[in-house]
Amino acid sequence: MIEGLLQSNPGLLNFILFFLLGAVLLMVVLGFVTYGILAERKVMGYMQLRHGPNQVGGRWGLLQTVADVLKLLLKEDVIPKLADRPLFILAPVIAFAPSFMVLATIPFTDKFQFADIGVGLLYYIAVSGLTTIGVMTGGWASNNKYALLGGMRAAAQMISYEIPLVMSVLGVILLSGSLNLNDIVAAQRHGWFILLQPIGFIIFFIASVAELNRTPFDLPEAESELVAGYHVEYSGFRWAFFMLAEYVYLFAMTALVTVLFLGGWTAPLGVLSFIPGAVWFALKFSIVLFMYIWLRVTFPRLRADQLMEFAWKVLLPVALANIFLTALIKTLFF
Repeated sequence: MIEGLLQSNPGLLNFILFFLLGAVLLMVVLGFVTYGILAERKVMGYMQLRHGPNQVGGRWGLLQTVADVLKLLLKEDVIPKLADRPLFILAPVIAFAPSFMVLATIPFTDKFQFADIGVGLLYYIAVSGLTTIGVMTGGWASNNKYALLGGMRAAAQMISYEIPLVMSVLGVILLSGSLNLNDIVAAQRHGWFILLQPIGFIIFFIASVAELNRTPFDLPEAESELVAGYHVEYSGFRWAFFMLAEYVYLFAMTALVTVLFLGGWTAPLGVLSFIPGAVWFALKFSIVLFMYIWLRVTFPRLRADQLMEFAWKVLLPVALANIFLTALIKTLFF
């Protein structure tokens, strides 16, 4: 009966396959979050002459993050008495959902992509901006002044750095002539955009660190100042949702950097092209991820005024100059 139903309705079969692939991607992303956190803690430990996790799961601490996640899921879910209960419950979902939605347009290989949208880059930027609403909602609904300050900081920071982030990719759009991520990868077969757009890459990377709320731009959390910022009143699995959103965005942003500036799954200059595209993508992805971790270990946190001035007085003017320079070069030489 089920087989006959599927044969008579191919759209239903496609929906089921799409749903199963989405579930597989979710499992892959959750696996990345689990062991990405472990890798970050181990790398930070070695850079600071520490061992990092080395008790749970053998000398490498392979089950440490699994144990941490299990602990969070079993912790009591506390909702403050004076909090705005509906918004308090909804905020982590609003923060997390866009982080998984943006993965739909990222081409991991030439054959593995969920949605080949003509304006895939625009879709990513637009949908990822919705997380700011979840963060601000969580800070407001907590009825806590530290949470509200953290939420306001997050909104100001994410909106401010989104502008140079978008400006920095306009050079890539000019050179590739498309907002489609597959077309952008195809345009890099004879030269990665990190070589043609070094200024754009630097601006994009710095702004992406701020968008991810990672050190040295982790002002929305700022444990030493705001006692964990916008999610100070959250506990258990709701707090885990905020952390999950942060690391899923780390996965998505690392993949986006790989696609926009490192040629995605393509081999460098066509050399060693017999190696599968998935291997090239994973290798480039790992290098960019290491750079994010390295940056977190190296730099101290900026002051709030320094953070905002850097976005508006440094990154934005340089990004605008890069657009004019790219347009001039394209007009004269392409």
